[in-house]
Amino acid sequence: MKTKGRIANLLLSPCLLCLCLSLSASRIHEAAPKPTTWPIQDNGLQKLIQWDHYSLIINGERIFLLGGEMHPFRLPVPELWEDILQKIKAMGMRMVSIYTHWGFHAPAPGKVDFETGSHNITRFLEMARDIGLYVFVRSGPYVNGELSAGGMPLWVTTGAYGDLRLNGTAFTAAWTPYEDGLAQLVRPFQLTENGTVVMFQIENEYGNQWRNVNAKTPNMAAVSYMEKLEQNARKNGIVVPTTHNAAGQSGKSWSRDYDTVQAGGDVDMYGLDSYPQCWSCMPANCASSSPSPFAVSNYHDHFQQVAPNQPPFMPEFQGGAMNPWDGPAGGCKDKTGAGFVNFYYRDNIAQGVTILNLYMIYGGTNWGWLAAPFVGTSYDYSAAISEDRSIGAKFYEIKNLGLFTRVAGELAHTDRIGRSGTAQYTNNSAVFVTELRNPETNAAFYVLRHADTSSASVEAFMMVSIPTSVGNLTFPQISGPVMLSGHEGKIVVVDFHFGNHTLIYSTAEVLTYAIIDGAATLVLWAPTGVSGEFFLQGATEGDVVSRETAQWLTVDKRDDGIVVGFAQNEGRSIVEFDNGVRVILVDKSFAYKTWVPVLTNDPRAPVNETALVIGAYLVRSAKLNNPAPTTISITGDANATTPIEVFTTANVSTIQWNGKNLPTTKTAHGSLTATIPGPAAFTVPTLGKWKSRDSLPERHGTATYSATGIAWVNANRTTTPSKTNGTVPYLFADEYGFHTGIRLWRGSFSSNTSAAAITGVYLNVQGGTAHGWSAFLNGEFLGSFLGHASAATGNKTLSFAKTASLLQDNQQNVLLVVHDDTGHDEGSAAVNVRGILNATLIGDGGLGSKLPGPVFSSWKVAGTAGGGSLDPIRTQYNEGGLAAERLGWHLPGFDDAAWPSNSPDEGAASAGVQFYRTVLPLDVPAGLDVSLAFKFTPVDPTNLAYRAYLYVNGYQFGRYYPAISSEDTFPVPNGVLDHAGDNVIGLAVWAQGESGARVGLDLVVQYAVASSLVTRFDGAYLRPGWDARRLRYE
Repeated sequence: MKTKGRIANLLLSPCLLCLCLSLSASRIHEAAPKPTTWPIQDNGLQKLIQWDHYSLIINGERIFLLGGEMHPFRLPVPELWEDILQKIKAMGMRMVSIYTHWGFHAPAPGKVDFETGSHNITRFLEMARDIGLYVFVRSGPYVNGELSAGGMPLWVTTGAYGDLRLNGTAFTAAWTPYEDGLAQLVRPFQLTENGTVVMFQIENEYGNQWRNVNAKTPNMAAVSYMEKLEQNARKNGIVVPTTHNAAGQSGKSWSRDYDTVQAGGDVDMYGLDSYPQCWSCMPANCASSSPSPFAVSNYHDHFQQVAPNQPPFMPEFQGGAMNPWDGPAGGCKDKTGAGFVNFYYRDNIAQGVTILNLYMIYGGTNWGWLAAPFVGTSYDYSAAISEDRSIGAKFYEIKNLGLFTRVAGELAHTDRIGRSGTAQYTNNSAVFVTELRNPETNAAFYVLRHADTSSASVEAFMMVSIPTSVGNLTFPQISGPVMLSGHEGKIVVVDFHFGNHTLIYSTAEVLTYAIIDGAATLVLWAPTGVSGEFFLQGATEGDVVSRETAQWLTVDKRDDGIVVGFAQNEGRSIVEFDNGVRVILVDKSFAYKTWVPVLTNDPRAPVNETALVIGAYLVRSAKLNNPAPTTISITGDANATTPIEVFTTANVSTIQWNGKNLPTTKTAHGSLTATIPGPAAFTVPTLGKWKSRDSLPERHGTATYSATGIAWVNANRTTTPSKTNGTVPYLFADEYGFHTGIRLWRGSFSSNTSAAAITGVYLNVQGGTAHGWSAFLNGEFLGSFLGHASAATGNKTLSFAKTASLLQDNQQNVLLVVHDDTGHDEGSAAVNVRGILNATLIGDGGLGSKLPGPVFSSWKVAGTAGGGSLDPIRTQYNEGGLAAERLGWHLPGFDDAAWPSNSPDEGAASAGVQFYRTVLPLDVPAGLDVSLAFKFTPVDPTNLAYRAYLYVNGYQFGRYYPAISSEDTFPVPNGVLDHAGDNVIGLAVWAQGESGARVGLDLVVQYAVASSLVTRFDGAYLRPGWDARRLRYE
């Protein structure tokens, strides 16, 4: 129906309008430089990617670049990288950012692997290119990332390579093969080579350029290091801009603009990282132990000072928070949820940021021993895409903003004209406004929030005397006031240009627009129950062609166009105008389910190459069956049977969903409707019959166990490159080639009645926070250090009183120490040793104090079989030195036919390590994306003195430490799990107390959706089986 003129029950009274007009105080604008002030720059190696004070410029086009971080190595199934990349694209993002992991790709000095399994970075870059995402490569060699040694290989932590992250010869020689290989791999995928890589980061949060920041006194060793890294990249063909990310605002390192003394080491584009609500779920881990909720920082002035000729660039802005060992169960999703996204990401826009990369967008899993010591298996990070790959409100909230930034090209070129306090924008002092204005088109973006960011009040207000192309306007004119509810951010556009049209203003936010058959379709959204209003220039008539029940909506003609006022109910309404514009009005819930798939793989996402899909849980892609399209083929996911509506070219009459044509109806307003099917039923199987075997035979003495095979290395070093003191011989595991997981140390000593009586042993073990250890004498348990979330070392004096009868006079006695290594510390602390710092036998003096004290005659150590070389697919990070791991009991194909039956919930009654195996058959229907997880439950909640390690088809995918951490559920991706076959499930349970250990383990479904994602694929190459080489490591 068509509506003209005003209606009687307008929500804005004449008196209120007069009051608003009276408040249009004179404005005091911030000084804004002329557009010609800022030179367009490049690096002299290419001109396809340029930049200036405002934004990145790609092939002559300014671009607002919103991206998100994922780490391919934290999802060791290349087939599932496509899932994450498609979801990133669906969010409206144009870019994916990745760390590459030096240690993951370099298992040994001089050796690199960029090909096998999840090492295959080429495959990742091909996927990103084919899906249509720009790529930001962050190569290190140090990346932090809450990784063991910050991503440096653990063989570099011994001290033998000198100072890490500096210009020393040994350290340079160590990283060169990796950086060579990576740059050569990335080179053909650069934008200049028809790929999509647009930036290359040098090092990470390395704020070491200055010995004195204010005096600009350079640190020449750090400068030399950065110059060597950049020279390496350039030598190997990297021509895209180099970047760096500052950890905070104090360092001011590596910006050409700030480096007025030409110290050197500068990159092309400076970036600033920020985590305003702490990067950890435990605020005490951050420098500001109690960040105020919704507190904002001043990034704008920092960029003006440090990098004024470069675009405001945030390589890492908070996308979630990591959860340490002692963090809350399930992480802290509410802390950085949809409200956080809505508020902070709009504030970044208010501060002029035009390159915004969210850390993380998908966190993944610290499978094996990838993690730094303070974090467990999960790296969910409370990210928008969860560890199990599910999506929810946070994902959709980012999508709402992502779709806007993708079509708001004018946003990439704005000056900050003024802010509340320097100019008057509303009639409510509780509202803070920042005005951004494009100096070429005069388009404006008013970013709104509470003046007191801690306030959660509901504020109603008018925009007062706002400059527009048709004069200064106060609005809304015919509808209710603008609303800010709680910790909300909002962007009001003025003179927003879409296609050949101009939106004079809108109090409803722009979600997106598309050009379909040459005509513009604009989508605006407002919270449910909130009024909105927009002024469309050039239209003389408007027709409400579809309206949700009880939707209040009025169309009011003006000299320069039409004003439309509405009160947004749940759902969507459509207004068509005589100038060819179609406007779709949706509430937030419908905005969440509005998708704009790009019909090509162009990362720019041109507005004339998109379609609109409303209603689906997820839309991954869409394409037309050219050259004469009659069908639009859409792929995506459905969590239930769902009606959808599609806006696309008029020739199309059929919707194809995930390869199947749907019964399709064309509506009177030209859209297509259909219903997509929900997921098939899936019943989770139970874990079947278990078998079990002792996995700590090494605790026994020489009469029962012989440590003479190749699994054992003589620990006899009397000198060390480390600066750490210890008993001699030095028992530092990395120096013996064992870098990850559980290590076994066997110390031998003689007991002699003519010498001092041996009464006990003092042990001090350093394994990183949350590590633990146990000790046994000639097979009998002495005691354990159970571990603590904040204890990197654990020391105890253990008495031999209960085991004195086991001491073998004039024979060799064996002390076994088993400890796990939770990873190397980050940064310069990566060289902190892992192993036994002190092992001292204690004697009571025997026949007199002049007798020599007891000493160990020898030590041996066992760790990862072959130093990790036996399993290049799962890598050296996957295993430790348990007998079960060395001998391959955790691998498919190992023969356990002779093992007795026993289940982990029946458990073991004494201290030690027991290994359990079972086979899990799966038959997940094709077209169903099911996320499965393993959930631990203590059988006896009063006995938590144990640790359990979960193995799935050979991958260690869960470390369950019930005495330390609340983490008890471990998602495992398909590919690691075979969804169409048998799966070997292994469980090592380390009982750290005399009462033994019993634990329950169940398989649970995290989610199940009907999906276009191929989930039944041949992933056998990722799950290599057992082979006889393992027998040598008994």
